[in-house]
Amino acid sequence: MRRTVLAPWLLALILAGPASGDTRWPEQGWHVTPISLGYSETLGALREAVEAEGMFVVTEAGPTEAAASRGVAIPGNRVVGVFRNDYAVRILRLSVPAMIEAPMRFYVTENDDGSTTLSWKSPSHLLTPYMDGAGAELASIAHELDTLFADIVWRVAEASE
Repeated sequence: MRRTVLAPWLLALILAGPASGDTRWPEQGWHVTPISLGYSETLGALREAVEAEGMFVVTEAGPTEAAASRGVAIPGNRVVGVFRNDYAVRILRLSVPAMIEAPMRFYVTENDDGSTTLSWKSPSHLLTPYMDGAGAELASIAHELDTLFADIVWRVAEASE
């Protein structure tokens, strides 16, 4: 089996690309919400909202801090993976390949004016390719997760008012 590994310099180039890149979001499956809070405050509000909805932050990654450690300043940029084990078990019982979509992610980006954008792909969009084999039960789980993700965003938006 052949494994592809990104060279460290290529990964650094990808992660520290121009901060002024294209900000047009794909339409299909994406939800994009402007948040008036600053970057750090949005991350805090997101973590609190995730916990309040009974979910867990299971991963976080972003180039901002790594770039700063190299002396490169870019706007705040963080991907926050959110999930819960009972959903993992339910999904695995229906479709092993569908678990590649977990954790499902929120994306927090800092805007030029100091506000942020909170975006995410809907869980139902992520799980759609696996529904042919898993059927209505996976669609039901996806709908539950859509509702949870919308409730999380509602809490973050409320914190910004």
